[in-house]
Amino acid sequence: MVMKEVDTAKNKEKLEKLRLAAEQFCTRLGRYRMPFAWTAVHLANIVSSAGQPDRDSDSEGERRPAWTDRRRRGPQDRTSSGDDACSFSGFRPATLTVTNFFKQEAERLSDEDLFKFLADMRRPTSLLRRLRPVTAQLKIDISPAPENPHFCLSPELLHVKPYPDPRGRPTKEILEFPAREVYAPHTSYRSLLYVYPHNLNFGSRQGSVRNLTVRVQYMAGEDPSQALPVIFGKSSCSEFTREAFTPVVYHNKSPEFYEEFKLRLPACVTENHHLLFTFYHVSCQPRPGTALETPVGFTWIPLLQHGRLRTGPFCLPVSVDQPPPSYSVLTPDVALPGMRWVDGHKGVFSVELTAVSSVHPQDPHLDKFFTLVHVLEEGAFPFRLKDAVLSEGTVEQELRGSLAALRLASPEPLVAFSHHVLDKLVRLVVRPPVIGGQIVNLGRGAFEAMAHVVSLVHRSLEGAQDTRGHCPLLAAYVYYAFRLPGTEPSLPGGAAPVTVQPATLARGPGRPASLYLARSKSISSSNPDLAVAPGSVDDEVSRILASKGIDRSHSWVNAAYAPGGSKAVLRRAPPYCGADPRQAIDRSSSRTSSCLESSSSSPPTTQPRPTVQKLLHEELALQWVVSGSAVREAVLQHAWFFFQLMVKSMTLHLLLGQKLDTPRKLRFPGRFLDDIAALVGSVGLEVITRIHKDAELAERLNASLAFFLSDLLTLVDRGFVFSLVRAHYKQVATRLQSAPNPAVLLTLRMDFTRILCSHEHYVTLNLPCCPLSPPASPSPSVSSTTSQSSTFSSQAPDPKVVSMFELSGPFRQQHFLAGLLLTELALAVEPEAEGASLLHKKAICAVHSLLCSHDADPRYAEATVKARVAELYLPLLSLARDTLPRLHDFAEGPGQRSRLASMLDSDTEGEGDVGGTINPSVAMAIAGGPLAPGSRASISQGPVTAARSGYALSAESSRTLLVCVLWVLKNAEPALLQRWAADLTLPQLGRVLDLLYLCLAAFEYKGKKAFERINSLTFKKSLDMKARLEEAILGTIGARQEMVRRSRERSPFGNQENVRWRKSVTHWRQTSDRVDKTKDEMEHEALVDGNLATEASLVVLDTLEIIVQSLRAGFLACQTVMLSEARESILGAVLKVVLYSLGSAQSALFLQHGLATQRALVSKFPELLFEEDTELCADLCLRLLRHCGSRISAIRTHASASLYLLMRQNFEIGNNFARVKMQVTMSLSSLVGTTQNFSDEHLRRSLKTILTYAEEDVGLRDSTFAEQVQDLMFNLHMILTDTVKMKEHQEDPEMLIDLMYRIARGYQGSPDLRLTWLQNMAGKHAELGNHAEAAQCMVHAAALVAEYLALLEDSRHLPVGCVSFQNISSNVLEESAISDDILSPDEEGFCSGKHFTEMGLVGLLEQAAVYFTMGGLYEAVNEVYKTLIPILEAHRDYKKLAAVHGKLQEAFTKIMHQSSGWERVFGTYFRVGFYGARFGDLDEQEFVYKEPSITKLAEISHRLEEFYTERFGEDVVEIIKDSNPVDKTKLDPQKAYIQITYVEPHFDTYELKDRVTYFDRNYGLRTFLFCTPFTPDGRAHGELPEQHKRKTLLSTAHAFPYIKTRIRVCHREETVLTPVEVAIEDMQKKTRELAFATEQDPPDAKMLQMVLQGSVGPTVNQGPLEVAQVFLAEIPEDPKLFRHHNKLRLCFKDFCKKCEDALRKNKALIGPDQKEYHRELERNYSRLREALQPLLTQRLPQLLAPNTASLRNSLNRASFRKTDL
Repeated sequence: MVMKEVDTAKNKEKLEKLRLAAEQFCTRLGRYRMPFAWTAVHLANIVSSAGQPDRDSDSEGERRPAWTDRRRRGPQDRTSSGDDACSFSGFRPATLTVTNFFKQEAERLSDEDLFKFLADMRRPTSLLRRLRPVTAQLKIDISPAPENPHFCLSPELLHVKPYPDPRGRPTKEILEFPAREVYAPHTSYRSLLYVYPHNLNFGSRQGSVRNLTVRVQYMAGEDPSQALPVIFGKSSCSEFTREAFTPVVYHNKSPEFYEEFKLRLPACVTENHHLLFTFYHVSCQPRPGTALETPVGFTWIPLLQHGRLRTGPFCLPVSVDQPPPSYSVLTPDVALPGMRWVDGHKGVFSVELTAVSSVHPQDPHLDKFFTLVHVLEEGAFPFRLKDAVLSEGTVEQELRGSLAALRLASPEPLVAFSHHVLDKLVRLVVRPPVIGGQIVNLGRGAFEAMAHVVSLVHRSLEGAQDTRGHCPLLAAYVYYAFRLPGTEPSLPGGAAPVTVQPATLARGPGRPASLYLARSKSISSSNPDLAVAPGSVDDEVSRILASKGIDRSHSWVNAAYAPGGSKAVLRRAPPYCGADPRQAIDRSSSRTSSCLESSSSSPPTTQPRPTVQKLLHEELALQWVVSGSAVREAVLQHAWFFFQLMVKSMTLHLLLGQKLDTPRKLRFPGRFLDDIAALVGSVGLEVITRIHKDAELAERLNASLAFFLSDLLTLVDRGFVFSLVRAHYKQVATRLQSAPNPAVLLTLRMDFTRILCSHEHYVTLNLPCCPLSPPASPSPSVSSTTSQSSTFSSQAPDPKVVSMFELSGPFRQQHFLAGLLLTELALAVEPEAEGASLLHKKAICAVHSLLCSHDADPRYAEATVKARVAELYLPLLSLARDTLPRLHDFAEGPGQRSRLASMLDSDTEGEGDVGGTINPSVAMAIAGGPLAPGSRASISQGPVTAARSGYALSAESSRTLLVCVLWVLKNAEPALLQRWAADLTLPQLGRVLDLLYLCLAAFEYKGKKAFERINSLTFKKSLDMKARLEEAILGTIGARQEMVRRSRERSPFGNQENVRWRKSVTHWRQTSDRVDKTKDEMEHEALVDGNLATEASLVVLDTLEIIVQSLRAGFLACQTVMLSEARESILGAVLKVVLYSLGSAQSALFLQHGLATQRALVSKFPELLFEEDTELCADLCLRLLRHCGSRISAIRTHASASLYLLMRQNFEIGNNFARVKMQVTMSLSSLVGTTQNFSDEHLRRSLKTILTYAEEDVGLRDSTFAEQVQDLMFNLHMILTDTVKMKEHQEDPEMLIDLMYRIARGYQGSPDLRLTWLQNMAGKHAELGNHAEAAQCMVHAAALVAEYLALLEDSRHLPVGCVSFQNISSNVLEESAISDDILSPDEEGFCSGKHFTEMGLVGLLEQAAVYFTMGGLYEAVNEVYKTLIPILEAHRDYKKLAAVHGKLQEAFTKIMHQSSGWERVFGTYFRVGFYGARFGDLDEQEFVYKEPSITKLAEISHRLEEFYTERFGEDVVEIIKDSNPVDKTKLDPQKAYIQITYVEPHFDTYELKDRVTYFDRNYGLRTFLFCTPFTPDGRAHGELPEQHKRKTLLSTAHAFPYIKTRIRVCHREETVLTPVEVAIEDMQKKTRELAFATEQDPPDAKMLQMVLQGSVGPTVNQGPLEVAQVFLAEIPEDPKLFRHHNKLRLCFKDFCKKCEDALRKNKALIGPDQKEYHRELERNYSRLREALQPLLTQRLPQLLAPNTASLRNSLNRASFRKTDL
């Protein structure tokens, strides 16, 4: 209706009439509804456009559905980010405005019609235009729901806490009907019924039945007043109503319905409860005598049938008459007499019922089982079950059948009611029913049913299992819901009875992560019958209850290592780790739930019947042992559940029976313990036998058995449990001898041991403070609550030290679990162990996690207590010492780490090695019978065995093992360690020192940059993984197939990277698997790493002090010279470890202690440095000087004091400290040459401090000591001055090398220092990648040493001196400048370094060979080894000889494969001239630079220009582009000019005879050539007749390669070529190119054709033809040019011949496709030859005329005779 504004008066009247009419209709028909309009909103589009700012969709202009306007992307876009297509993570609140509404057509109300409309909306077509639009606007606010929304109403309209204000606007939870089955238990009381009327067919009904509506009522009886108010009301209506109506479809006899009615089912539904449907005709127009509603039909649905709730689709007949009395117990399908039915009693009304109930299982098998159990509990016989009547005689058979049929139940209801089913099964086992006065034993049937139910639940929830394969639902049942049927007695002291509260699945802080149950967003229990008041529980009982019976009265594991913590290692993680169940009860907020059967805390109201009470754990053990194969298989698959159920039952039995104070041996009867022993034996046997068939099951069984035994340690006699462990070990040991793959079994046993040792009273169980004599029982029965307090109170007698440090029989008997663990570790690191990598990791991680837990345990915080704990691990020291050869070498480079024990082994071969490796047979005996009396002898007392090359430990495992060793060393009693060190043999002590050395290397601080580098690598890896994941999601491969592929690849004991779950792996990867760590996290990691490095170093330092003290005591008792010398060698090894610690990156705290230790060591044993090898003295001086330059004043103070005392002691020994002088000078030279960030300012301060010490030293004031110190300080200052210059040129490698070269030249008279600087130069060259120059430095150093050795003695195998190295380089002769009068070999301090020996010479030569190899100069490698091999032959060093010959073979092979030389590219050479005063010393100097291979002129030009521009400033440096001579007068004096020219090596003709190979022509280069084209008028290039060329020859002072990369030009020679000579050179060059391309083998067709095209092809200018026409067309007038004319003519003849050869070769190489191209080349060649023919045939008459006889005779000589080849 449209109203115009001009007719305002009329409109008012119309509006008033309309309002009155509307009021009348609403008053009369307000309770009825009618379908009006509809629309649709595409939710996926709204979610996908979460980040878009505009969320309104106004589409009034277009009549399209809402989602066509909201489309943001198509399917092609979705594929690129399929993982976040419906992601709610970035979803923000949005307001949606919908304006597209369509009028509802009465005949198109079915679901099928709606689906058609929706399909049309996806692809807008003309079909939608037929729909009538309705103008309306709907605004919808859409926002993500918070985790805990306020004012929330559950689907039952109950308030969900928090609900702060009852007047607040509520938020309703909508119950979800998932498309797929959801396997989750009922966690709250819920009983809802949904009614869906579908359609009604009254087509055949007579009368006025057009406007039809259906009234729905829930009737508790047949009286109309018994309609219950259980129907949920609509919005703005009452909460519950007694009736509800469907919408009216106007004038339609067969209407479709779309309404949903939601009903709350009563807690108890009876046989009389039914749904009543009444059909009405509604009169729309008021007529006199006509009622508003006219009932036109009735039908009903009884809700219970045979005790089951009726749900599903129904097609019901409709009665015209009202139903008769007692109709509710029958269905409408029964034709009642005297009733009229619509359409002849056919089904005309379709309706569907859906129930969501935690009371009604809706599964026939479950219904029958629950019914039968209820009947037995109530004892109400006879009882009707469906059509049968059950009596006491038949109920047993039915019950057994029902138990067997439980396996047929549907998975979804079975999982939903799993807690109830298990409760009922437990009740049948514990309280067998009494039928007819007889006890019916259903234990076996109930046990089998329990096994099948557990299997079904496991199978249904396979995807939700935790890392150990445990089903969280079953774990929650054991932990929260399970309790023993029966009434709990009162506790002592009048406490209220304990109520074992069922699960509280609150979403609070105590909610376990493993208990993720779908649909756990349930709300408070709405069943008042289930309210339970928390009881008062004492602490110990509560802890036992909350932890399934594990005695946690002295909980010691900190948060990180607690079960479920971030670092838990294969430790059972129960769903709730809290200690107090009262907290769990209190935590049951309004979301707690339970529809479990209430505990029988109230006395029964009925007359008690006779019952038999059995114990669940005893029955479970018995039934398991006697079960058949099928049931046993099902139980074994999920053994963890039955083990945990037994443990919980045992715990509750002890608690409720008040037996916690009973002695352990009396807690359980012997028959039960026998069953347990039989059960453990059989399960252990299953583990062993199944390991090769089903490895995954064997792993799970093994872990479950270990956890079970660990729990038993808390509950039963420990001696009994240890006997079970021993029996299991014997089983495994027996099988090991015949197992094809023993590593698999060892790995399983390692897992078993680790779990067993994770017991919280592990330390107490090991009896740490009792004497080593074995007690009568391996574990005295002591209460765990009292034993802990007395553990460390008794003073242990002094045991035999050796037994404490070895895995001896007494040790393993006394410390049972520790002995098992360390024995497993010893077997795992045996050299013969197979599958070693995983074994190593498991065994070492087990020890490591235990030590971590001890360290964090507050019970062991005191140092004395921790020392007792450390005694349990003392054999670990011997184990690590013997494993040393297989530990990862953490030192950088092969030469860094020296095995200190190697030199000691050779000295004492005859002595017995008490700490040898473990004898395998003895180890097997240990594994088989840890308590066997025959195994008391020490396992290490075998003969000495050489270190066998076994499977090396990985870096990770080695590091972990070393951490464990350091923990024991730190916490063990120092006196004990000192006695142990004193008793060790010298080789063993050497290995211990090597172990400490390795500890320092393993934990050396790497700095923050190392963490950043690791982080970037991890990030790259994660990106790769993300790409693979995207491929799996979006690409061809499905995620499931990917998972199946991975699981097939995964071997339980093979490659660790494929292991899906393994705590020993995940424990170590938790920190590194994080991707892209923040800066704070990396800084924190670096801080932790630094603290660890300091702690490790300090522990090593303390241990070294202990060893030195034991040695010092031994020094006083030394009787023989040999022993004294051996101990001195040990002290040298100690000093090496100290020096290594001082040389690595350390904290200031450690360095102060380390330097103090060094001073004490040198003070006590000065002969170590001043009487023996000088290498230690040199190393010490270097370390001290480095710390003298530290930025931290405290470190400088300590280092200065150490260095001064070193000089003082050296002076006191011989009134001269020449050795220290020389070593300090050499060390400083080495330091400044190699260290980048060296601070000369701080070092000067330290030197000043030393000078002050010397001046103020009263004791040596009368000596020359102060003067000598002053001289030394002066020399050091001079070196530092050179250092400053070097720092200025740090960025200029050539200048830096020049300075180092100058300093080395300055030390020509001091061989030690020259050698040091040569090594510095070699290091710098290697750093810059100049390997050839680095090799030359080493050759010069070797020549220097050879000169010195030749002065000392004349040995035939040694080189004579520098002369012997001439074949390697002609430059080495400069090392022979030292004469006898300069060098006195006997003088103290001269040539005293380690390199001035034969072995030093060998080392230098080997290093030179390495550098030559890296530089590709393999021919020089041969020359080096020629000098080296005689020395090695003289020393009979066949190992090195073999290596040398192997390297020679490699070198010769490479030479052979790269014979042409093109594969090896040597240096490129450039002449560089510097002009300008700004260059200082370099002004007007010319150098030849050697650059890396294939360096272009532009590259070196840009490099030098950029460098000097940065140094001198912008617009100062200019590059001279040409190569002409520079006129300095024409240059700007304020600028710096650089002239760079490419030069090539030049050889005279006689030289080329010797320089045959490509290497010869690139080695030993002194002369270089470059050519400059010019014309008489000054241009560079011009016409052929005026084109001249200048050839410039440069000679250098030394031959390349040299110890520098640039050498000064010492001689220059220039030659100018005339134009004809230039032409001759050009033609000769072209001819050579043709010849090379023709003769190349294998032939290269492309190269040949390129050269041919350039030779015979028509060229624009200056081609061969033009050259001939210019120079050969006319006879030159000048007779001097005759010879050039003739030579050019001969060159052209040769050129033509080579062209012809090349064409012939090309014809043989080409294919059919190139024949035309070849013919073109031939035509070009013919034209060229024809043009050249007249020019080449003319002769010079002057040359042919017989001028003199001599000329004629010489021409007739045979040597000049022309011959055809």
